[in-house]
Amino acid sequence: MHPLRKTSMARQVKIFSGTTSRYLAEQIADCYGSPLGEVTVSRFSDGEFSPYFDESVRGCDVFIIQSTFAPVDNLFEMLLLIDAAKRASAHYITAVIPYFGYARSDRKDKPRVAIGSKLVANLLTAAGVTRVMTMDLHAPQIQGFFDVPVDHMDASTIFVPYIKSLQLDDLLIAAPDMGGVHRAREYAKYFSVDMVICDKHRKRANEIESMQIIGDVEGKNVVLVDDIVDTAGTLSKAAEMIMEKGAASVRAFCTHPVLSGRAYERIEESVLTELIVCDTIPLKRPSPKITALPTADLFAKAIRKVYAYESISPLFVKA
Repeated sequence: MHPLRKTSMARQVKIFSGTTSRYLAEQIADCYGSPLGEVTVSRFSDGEFSPYFDESVRGCDVFIIQSTFAPVDNLFEMLLLIDAAKRASAHYITAVIPYFGYARSDRKDKPRVAIGSKLVANLLTAAGVTRVMTMDLHAPQIQGFFDVPVDHMDASTIFVPYIKSLQLDDLLIAAPDMGGVHRAREYAKYFSVDMVICDKHRKRANEIESMQIIGDVEGKNVVLVDDIVDTAGTLSKAAEMIMEKGAASVRAFCTHPVLSGRAYERIEESVLTELIVCDTIPLKRPSPKITALPTADLFAKAIRKVYAYESISPLFVKA
């Protein structure tokens, strides 16, 4: 056996979690077949904190799992864990970020604004990350902000089997805005059905001024697909307009359940039959209209392939 290959095979995988993603990291570690490593977070009375590993990571392939939703402490905890792993001589450090926060700040769309997703990419690289694994970025081109490899998982691998299980007649895919057209088109192509677009105009962030439906929805069972559901204003308004245009039913599939403000109330009061999300962000409370699908098995398979230097392409749904 080649000596380099022997050294590679001797590497040990260690999976760790940030504080708020432990619920998901435990499931990922269980699916992978490895115990979740222990991390302790020391906190000072002024709010500062310092996480550290309770075991050696020297020479190990370290996978740190943490979604970077609000508050910003979640992002900073990830950065500190990466820095700690680097200083502890980890061989390889992968940041597993199921929900990549600040992804909506991906371009300079008006003067004097920050590009938050580029800044976060720079921070992760500066901290010492070797690789990033995430799911359904708000804009896929954010991968280009990184100077390290990015494994971009696709929630369609989880959503498509669920849509199939519904056995809907007259299925129609809908994009809730122009930015989601590419995503919706991929679903429509897979199911060989048509798609419509909800064209919206915003007065300001999280506030819709106007919306119109481009396409025919009459008699159709409509499935809206998007990457994020935040205040649920767009979803509830789009669902209402789709039903007013004569649709038989409307469901929404959104990868990341940010669900801020009055989101839960809007969803429960809406005409949506169901909102299906992934568990990349923990739900704040249960809701009769919200179903969270597990992502642990997908991430565990991706970690196994990354460790073995195998392609992750077989994990994607092919049209």
